Amino acid sequence: MSTSNLRIMAIHAHPDDESSKGAATMARYVAEGADVLVVTCTGGERGDVLNPGLNAEEIDDIAALRKQEMANAARALGISHRWLGYVDSGLPQGDPLPPLPEGCFALADSDEVTEKLVGIIREFRPQVIITYDENGGYPHPDHLKVHEVSMLAWERAGDADFYPEAGEPFSPLKLYYTHGFIRQRLEIFHEEFIKQGLESPYAEFLQRWKTNRADIMARVTTQIECADYFEARDEALRAHATQIDPAGTFFATDLETQRRLWPTEEFELAQTRVTTSIPEDDLFAGIEA
Repeated sequence: MSTSNLRIMAIHAHPDDESSKGAATMARYVAEGADVLVVTCTGGERGDVLNPGLNAEEIDDIAALRKQEMANAARALGISHRWLGYVDSGLPQGDPLPPLPEGCFALADSDEVTEKLVGIIREFRPQVIITYDENGGYPHPDHLKVHEVSMLAWERAGDADFYPEAGEPFSPLKLYYTHGFIRQRLEIFHEEFIKQGLESPYAEFLQRWKTNRADIMARVTTQIECADYFEARDEALRAHATQIDPAGTFFATDLETQRRLWPTEEFELAQTRVTTSIPEDDLFAGIEA
């Protein structure tokens, strides 16, 4: 099917989220002629520097740096990009958790945020929306907020009674949750290292993975073959140099092995206004160009 008139809009919390969740899929659809827009809700200003090769004290303006990193990642994937303009909430630490900082995204008025997203949907007119599930992928307050406002925007974008100044009503046809972190995928890579008699870089991570979301594959409805675009995904990941350790687990398994053992990215069809058959291998299944 030609994708020349098809559009995907992915809603993410921070710069780098788009590169770790569905990036190869987006690069594939761009290559096939679709328009892909990533909306990043915050600037990632409160994110820690996670690359041990960088000295956080030498970074004068983390917000400006992360904007440049996002531009580089967008270029690697071939996507369009839009900032929503909110401030990163940070990830609260401690027991009890401290209050969220004043003025952050997680505390923003949800109706205001939804109106901004609805305006972008009505302008860009995507058939497909990608966002996070009710757990945010993981329970960062900004990710939970993204889920909340994405679902409101999905419902309201096509309703003329909401936000009449935000443009002509438009109803997207499908909404997906992206499931970027699959335990079974890491277990397969881990087992490959063990089979070869090598120390697995995933062992400690899997041991720490104490979560009841290990069965997330039971929710997956849609697997996209995108192995040819793993290089673009990795280039986008490395573009976020403050957030990605180039010697970390993202890159521990070589691309040839990844293509052989797990050549897909995973999504969950959460809402649809068209008829489609599950399981799917195309985000545009059921949609005519």
